[in-house]
Amino acid sequence: MAKKKVDDKSSQNDGNTKSDGDLSSNDEEPNFSDPEGFVDDITDEELLGDILKQKPKETDGVESVIVVDGVPQVGPNRLEKLKSVINKVFVKFGNIVNEYYPVTPEGTTKGYIFIEYSSPVHAAEAVKVTNNFKLDKQHTFQVNLFTDFAKYELIPIKWDPPEPQPYQGQADLHYYLLEPDAYDQFAVVTAQGQSVQIWQNTQPDPVVIEERNNWTQTYIKWSPLGTYLSTFHKLGIALWAGPNFSQYKRFAHVGVQFIDFSPCEKYLVTYSPQGDPHNPDMKRIIIWDIRTGLEKRSFNPEGPTAWPIFRWSHDDKYFARIGSNNDALQVYETPSFGLLDKKSIKINGIRDFNWSPTDNVVAYWVAEDKDVPASVTLLEFPNRNEIRKKNLFNVADCKIHWQKSGDYLCVKVDRYSKVRKEKNETKYSGVYCNFEVFHMKEKQIPVDSVECKEPIQAFAWEPVGSKFAMIHGESPNINVSFYEVRVGQAPILLKKFEKRACNHLFWSPGGQFIVLAGLGSNGGGSLEFVDTHEFLIMNSTDHYQMSDVEWDPTGRYVITGVSFWKTKVDTGYWIWSFQGKILKRVNLEKFAQILWRPRPPTLLSEEKQKEIKKNLKKYYPQFESKDRMRQSKASKELIEKRAALMEKFQSHREQRIKEWMENKARRLALRNNIDTDELDADTENVEEEVVEFFIKEEVTVLE
Repeated sequence: MAKKKVDDKSSQNDGNTKSDGDLSSNDEEPNFSDPEGFVDDITDEELLGDILKQKPKETDGVESVIVVDGVPQVGPNRLEKLKSVINKVFVKFGNIVNEYYPVTPEGTTKGYIFIEYSSPVHAAEAVKVTNNFKLDKQHTFQVNLFTDFAKYELIPIKWDPPEPQPYQGQADLHYYLLEPDAYDQFAVVTAQGQSVQIWQNTQPDPVVIEERNNWTQTYIKWSPLGTYLSTFHKLGIALWAGPNFSQYKRFAHVGVQFIDFSPCEKYLVTYSPQGDPHNPDMKRIIIWDIRTGLEKRSFNPEGPTAWPIFRWSHDDKYFARIGSNNDALQVYETPSFGLLDKKSIKINGIRDFNWSPTDNVVAYWVAEDKDVPASVTLLEFPNRNEIRKKNLFNVADCKIHWQKSGDYLCVKVDRYSKVRKEKNETKYSGVYCNFEVFHMKEKQIPVDSVECKEPIQAFAWEPVGSKFAMIHGESPNINVSFYEVRVGQAPILLKKFEKRACNHLFWSPGGQFIVLAGLGSNGGGSLEFVDTHEFLIMNSTDHYQMSDVEWDPTGRYVITGVSFWKTKVDTGYWIWSFQGKILKRVNLEKFAQILWRPRPPTLLSEEKQKEIKKNLKKYYPQFESKDRMRQSKASKELIEKRAALMEKFQSHREQRIKEWMENKARRLALRNNIDTDELDADTENVEEEVVEFFIKEEVTVLE
C-alpha cells in the first residue's frame, strides 16, 4: 500500500510538471483583470484593517533626526575638528546614534548636517535649546526636526482662518490661602532620589497632598509670596503652581545652582557658577520674566562672586549690584533692565549695601581710605538724594540689618584698637563692636549707638515690633541680650540671659516669641522657647544634631530638622508649638530639606489688626470650640472604630450561641440525655477531690 501511494504521488507530480510546461510554452499570458462592469464593494480597511494599522509611515524612524543649518563649510582636512566641535554642542542632550555631513565632490561640507538621537525627546530638547545658537561671529545654528519639513510641505496654499478655541482659565495660583482653617503647607525633600512631598499641617496629624519621586535633582525653593515651587534640574529650573502643582514655566539654563526671586515674584534670577563646559560663551546669570518665561537680560561676572549678586527693591522697580572693582554701585531699573539714568554711581571703596524692605532707599557702607573715615550712607531713589550719612572711625567690618517693617536700620560695626599689615593682609587686634541704630521714621533720621565689648555671635530684629536680640560672648560664657528701640530714646536693655548654649536666633514672624537655638556640632541641638513680652522661658529642651529651624508663616508652629546633608544618622524633623510643646516626631531616612510655604502680607490695615488683637477674647470661645472639635473628631474616629469592632464581635458571638443552642438536642442524644453544658447539671456523676500543696514554711522568733 505504501508503494502504491508513492507511485500515485509521483504520477501527480509528473502531471503538474507537464502542465507547467504547457503553460510556459503558451504565448498568451493569463489575464487577471476584473471583467467589464465589475464593482469592488470591499474596501481595503475592511479586508486588511489589522494589517494596514502596521503599515510603515514615511516619518517612521526619522522623528529622532534633526537638521542643523548654519554649520561652517570646511575642507576634508578640517572635517574631524568640526565634528568634534559639533559633537560637544549636541551630545549633552542625549545619545547620538548617527550623524551625516553632506559634502561636495571636492569634499567640502555643504553647511548643513543631520544628527540622529536615540529618542525623539532628546531631539526635541536639542531643537529647543540650540536653535539660534551662536557658534561664533559668522555662524549661527538654525535647528529643526526632520519631520518639520514634511509638516511645512503640507501647508495648504489657501489660508483658512483658525477656529476660535474655547477659553481655558488659568488655575488659581493662590488656592491654598482659601483654606478655611488657615492650615499651612510645608515641603519635605528626601536625598538620593530627591523625592518631594507637600504636606498640609492639619490637626491633629498632617496629611500629604502631593508626592512625586525625582521631582528635583538637588533641592527646592518657594517663591517669596508662596505662589511658586521651584525645582532644580540639569538643564534648568521648573516652576510649579496651582492646586495640582502643574508645571507653570521652564527656564533653560544648563548647570544652574542658585536662583533668586524678586520680592513681588515678577522676575527670576538664575546663576550657573561653572557655566557649560561645552559652551564657554553661555551666560552665567540670566534674569527672566516669570509670567512670560522670556529672558530679560544676562550677565557674565568675572571670577567667583557671593550670592545673591543682585539685590532687589521692595517693589521690583530696581535691582543693584556692586561694580567689579568696588568703585561703583550699579542700579538697574525695570522693565527696561538698563542702568538707571544710563550711568553707575561712583562710590570708591563701597563694600556692601542693602535695600530697605519698605522704601526705595539703599544703605551702603564705605571702607576707610587713608585719612578718609569709613561711613554709612542712606541713598534715596530714583533721585539719588543722600538723606543721611554717618562717619565711623577704626572700622574693620560692617553688617547691615534692616528691620522688616523698615522703621529701623541697624549697622553692626566691628571696630579695632590696633591694625597691622602682613604680606598684603590686614590684621586687627582689640576688636569690639558697636550697633548704630537709625530711626528711619523720625525727622532727620537720628542715630543711636549701643556698644558691646564681647564678640557677637548673632543679631536679629523682631519682625513686628521694635526689639532686637543679640548673642554675645565666648564659650562657655555666652549671653543673650534683648533691647528695645523707642522714639526719641537710645535703645534700652530689657533682659539679659546669661550662660546660654545657643548660637542662632529665630524670631516668630508675628514677633514676641523667639527660639534660641544651638545649631551645628558646637550647639548641641539646644532649644529655648522665649516669650519676650515678660521674658518667660516657656520650655528648654534639645534636638540632638539639629541643623534647621523653621517657623511657619503664622508663628504658630516651629519645625526643627536633622538634615542628611549635615549628618547621616537620626535624620528627620520634629514639629513644635510656639510654646515649645512637642507635637510630632518624624524619623525619616535620608531626610534632606524642609520648607514652610510662605504667605503674602496681610491685606488688613494696622488699625484693623490692632482692633482684632484688642478684641481677641471675643474670638477665644470660637477657636477653643474648633480645637475641641478637632480633638473630639480624632477621639470620635477612634471610638467609632472600636464600636464597629465590638459590634462585629457581638454579632459573631450571637451567631455562635444560636448554633450552640440549636445543637443541644444532638448533644443530649450523644450523651445519654445527660446535660453536660453546666458543671452542676449531673451531680451523681461528679466527684469532689481536694488536693493540698505545701507552699511555704516560716519560722518567726519572738523576743
